[in-house]
Amino acid sequence: MKIGASTLAGIEYSLENALNYIEGLGLDYAELVHQYPCENIDPELLETFNLKYSIHAPFMDVNIASLQDQSRLNSIKQIKNSIELANRIDAEAVVIHPGTISFLPNKFFRKEVIGFAEESMIELGKYGADLGVLTTFENMPAFSAMLYQNMRELDDFLVDNDLYMTLDVGHANHAGFSSDEMIFDSVKHVHIHDNFGDDDAHLPLGEGSIDLKRVVNNLEEKNFNGIYILEVNDYDSIKKSYEYMKKNF
Repeated sequence: MKIGASTLAGIEYSLENALNYIEGLGLDYAELVHQYPCENIDPELLETFNLKYSIHAPFMDVNIASLQDQSRLNSIKQIKNSIELANRIDAEAVVIHPGTISFLPNKFFRKEVIGFAEESMIELGKYGADLGVLTTFENMPAFSAMLYQNMRELDDFLVDNDLYMTLDVGHANHAGFSSDEMIFDSVKHVHIHDNFGDDDAHLPLGEGSIDLKRVVNNLEEKNFNGIYILEVNDYDSIKKSYEYMKKNF
């Protein structure tokens, strides 16, 4: 089983500090959050650690579904930079958010927004494939601005276009999917954290209401070979979650 942690937990510290902590726990993988304050990641720094990597493409101020051409194209450019970094450091996956929709577009132009999201995902998936990078798209939590809260719709689109999913277990629970309903053949990468269904809380594993053992066992039964990334809020939560994984699996 491949287990890693997201540097999101140490976002207020330096990247070196976060990687030191992750490696010190004995984890083999780290997911690099490739946005402020870590927009410019030095591959030479990464080589000083005994870690393998995945990359979370930028999501702050980025929207690949934007109706505004300049905003959308700039978002795509930023994410392509993450895919290029993944290629340089031989990262195992890149995670991409499928876009957001604000009130006015949701009222008048939802079809157009979805169309742009799909075009962007296809373009980014092809870009990753051309560079030999596993490019994945993440299911979103149940917030009004988020596209693809419905995992079935996301899976249908991805399968039809030979694309892949990052299963975010906490997002799926927040969006009302049971542990058995979260498993799709398109899943190649996993973000795992806990909540009570009422918020996207990113709690340590075992401190919410998700049947995490069932989720993981379902994935393992399908011979899942990707990484379980502990995507929690702070260093102590990484430690608690890693202990949960070692104890239960």
